[in-house]
Amino acid sequence: MIVRAPASSANLGAGFDCAGVALGLWNELELTDGEGVAVEGEGTGELPEDESNLAVRAYALLASLAGKRFRFVNRIPLERGLGSSTAAIAVGLRAAAPEASAEELLARGLELEPHADNLAAALAGGVTLTWGGSIARVADALPFEPVALVPAERMGTAAARDALPESIPHADATFSLARAALLGAGAATGRADLFRAALADRVHEPYRGSTLLDAVRATLPRGAAGATLSGSGPTVIVWAEDARSCATELEARYQDHRVLALAVSPLGAHA
Repeated sequence: MIVRAPASSANLGAGFDCAGVALGLWNELELTDGEGVAVEGEGTGELPEDESNLAVRAYALLASLAGKRFRFVNRIPLERGLGSSTAAIAVGLRAAAPEASAEELLARGLELEPHADNLAAALAGGVTLTWGGSIARVADALPFEPVALVPAERMGTAAARDALPESIPHADATFSLARAALLGAGAATGRADLFRAALADRVHEPYRGSTLLDAVRATLPRGAAGATLSGSGPTVIVWAEDARSCATELEARYQDHRVLALAVSPLGAHA
């Protein structure tokens, strides 16, 4: 069996801990009879090649490891805000239960990943909204194409969450609530004007201190609607009318960063 799980970007600005989108960048698991764990691509020599591997742990939640060999081919950069950990969980869960629903797998995956926004998108594909253990899959695509600007440095989710305050001003909450509503409406209807208006946040982005996000927003590439911090960062997603032309401009501007012209994936983790 070969199982694939996509990268994802969470929050999309104001949809903090709720909104997520699956991206067309894939990790793969080849599951065969045998024994052992092998990792290729991103994380080679770093990710564990035994039963402590996160994807193997996810598989073990639903099926026996006995007589199984796991070979991973990873393409999602680690600790860059593109859902590498949730892709690992998603690929393990889907391999263990190919016929289960996304919500059934989400319920088990939350034992390993308490924040559901990335995991819901990785399991269900498309654009998702998540609350509790429920998933609303609201669209196959978005009005603009995602371009990922990926720095060399890493950012762990726990460290990024430590930067968030316990409370925010009422005016900032109102600002972000309005943008979150626009985000959901723009995604569900495909209206570019609503989605463009949604690409701002005062709940988490200002506190994560992303100078890269600030720089991109100060001088957006031609045809770009806006930019958001991907999850907790450090990757920035630029939302563009034409991903490839936007990527070309970003490559010239940020030569020390990786630039990935992506697409929203209507598919989640699948065999």
